[in-house]
Amino acid sequence: MSHLHEETPGTRRLCMGNEAIVRGALEAGVAVAAGYPGTPSSEIIETLSAVAEPMGLYVEWSVNEKVALEVASSASFAGLRALAVMKQPGLNVASDYLLHLSASGTRGGMVLVSADDPGALSSVNEGETRPYAKLMEVPLLEPGDFQEAREMTAWAFELSETLRNVVLVRTVTRLSHASGTVVMGELRKAEKTARFTHDGFIIDPMEGVVMSPPVEWKHGQQQEKLEKARVLFETSPFNTYEGPEAPELLIITSSVCALYSREAVSLLNAEERVGILKLGTTWPLPEILVKKHLATAKKVLVVEEVLPFLEGEIKILAAESAHEIGVKTFYGKKEGTLPSTGEMNPDRVVAALSTILDIPYEGLDATYAQRATEVSFMGSPNREATFCPGCPHRASFWSINTALSMDNRNGFVCGDIGCYSMAVLPAGFSTLKTLHAMGSGTGVASGFGKLSPFGMDQPVVSVCGDSTFFHSVLPPLANAIHHRANLTLVVLDNSGTAMTGFQPHPGLGVDAMGSLADSIDIPAVCKALGATVKVGDPFEVTTTREILFDLMDQEGVGVLVLKQACALSPEKKHARAWDMAVDESACLGESCGCNRLCTRVFACPGLVWDKEKGKARIDEVVCTGCGVCADICPVGAIGKNVAETV
Repeated sequence: MSHLHEETPGTRRLCMGNEAIVRGALEAGVAVAAGYPGTPSSEIIETLSAVAEPMGLYVEWSVNEKVALEVASSASFAGLRALAVMKQPGLNVASDYLLHLSASGTRGGMVLVSADDPGALSSVNEGETRPYAKLMEVPLLEPGDFQEAREMTAWAFELSETLRNVVLVRTVTRLSHASGTVVMGELRKAEKTARFTHDGFIIDPMEGVVMSPPVEWKHGQQQEKLEKARVLFETSPFNTYEGPEAPELLIITSSVCALYSREAVSLLNAEERVGILKLGTTWPLPEILVKKHLATAKKVLVVEEVLPFLEGEIKILAAESAHEIGVKTFYGKKEGTLPSTGEMNPDRVVAALSTILDIPYEGLDATYAQRATEVSFMGSPNREATFCPGCPHRASFWSINTALSMDNRNGFVCGDIGCYSMAVLPAGFSTLKTLHAMGSGTGVASGFGKLSPFGMDQPVVSVCGDSTFFHSVLPPLANAIHHRANLTLVVLDNSGTAMTGFQPHPGLGVDAMGSLADSIDIPAVCKALGATVKVGDPFEVTTTREILFDLMDQEGVGVLVLKQACALSPEKKHARAWDMAVDESACLGESCGCNRLCTRVFACPGLVWDKEKGKARIDEVVCTGCGVCADICPVGAIGKNVAETV
């Protein structure tokens, strides 16, 4: 299949939602794109980086989302079209700068794509992008399908230049990662020359970027831009209606919830009773359009995910316009017709519609459903989330957990965001005791590390990954060192942003476009800040444990960098350091004092319990040959030999 930039106008192609967004940006002539990897947004920057050279783009994985927004905005200030990409928790990181950017305004088209994750499928929360549009007073667009993802992204750049302000585009997991047919539009390369000019205080925001005027003046101009957006939204082709002129029930929806709503109406054969108003421009509301449709129905169901953002704004509009449109009965999340957590889906919408319209509906034969449930409970194995075979994090947390247990002072670990977040589960021996935002593990630990005057004598450990170290651990680390907090930071350096697809970061010698880049040495940075620094290999569990003992006994901040590439990284593919084997004559199985420590507790998928023999064995297909299990077997029944090919 050809690359996106090679597709000619009119071509129909199956595209992932993120690819459709990329095509829209390319059709708009985007010149600069920056982001930080985070599922479900990562493929946007990855796809752009793959076409950066032929399309004459500059694309980067920035150190964090705030910097990504700053880098992209600089291109806009210089007259180029620019794109910033992140997932919703990253929008929290970027929000400080976004508050200023939305007030200063932009020049070249500036689009911020934020990907929400309803249901927290790959996140620790299901945070919302939409309230930021209202808080920051910037326009919000929500594509409802794959074709709209392309068209709306391209239009967002035009809208940005019309308003001279950043435009927020919200996507969600089921749009970003699902696929659908997209008809390609006209492609164009970025042709403008970058040049930044600033002639002092600018009176007209349409003439340039407002850098330093009075706050009240800026805020007034910002609200004028927002009102201009609302007027434009009234006639936007991304707002559509389907159904009878006077429906019994009006559904107002947005994003992929429009697809769920259409399917639900079809399943109930309610096309003659239900109208669907799909809004692509959700902030500010196109008030005239919404009031027009509200006036046609007495009952209104608002379908959205996750929080009742749209529902609240529509109810306010309805209350203000009651003399025009009459009193309405609203259904949605506020009164419990739809849940305010998790993903929306057709089943949830069908349940709501069948109740409101009194239409009996049974989606699955009761007997079949019961049998399916019985089979699930009786026959399906428990597939708890776990680390991959040969994952260095399993070895790291084994050592950390063991060291804290042997230390016997009730020490604990403050966690962070990454693959290693699974250490809150048995996969990581339930080692992590706190888990919040990226970088917060070390920030929280720095606070714990100052509580000795209040009687706290427990060792405090924090963990982070190498990408997270650059993203948001440097500030709390500097804070801890400056204030002489007592803590041990363990940097789990697996040579890439492994959780989201091995995207590069400042610790590696390559950038997003595959070009050579200057790598920043994590141990050297920590030493320069004033920490006591050690470097180790997580697969050497005994040595790792001894280093942890030393660091936990020291005053101040100690840093242990455990460096070992991810088991799924390209450099580890088809490579094996050790050939592992279990000596059945030495393995005591369940009679061992460890009670199957290797397969029950350490639980690497490469170790299998053979029920018939009552022995552990190596699954040679799965085993990556890391060798750690040989070190954890208390009777030495697991052996390792140097592999013939490494």
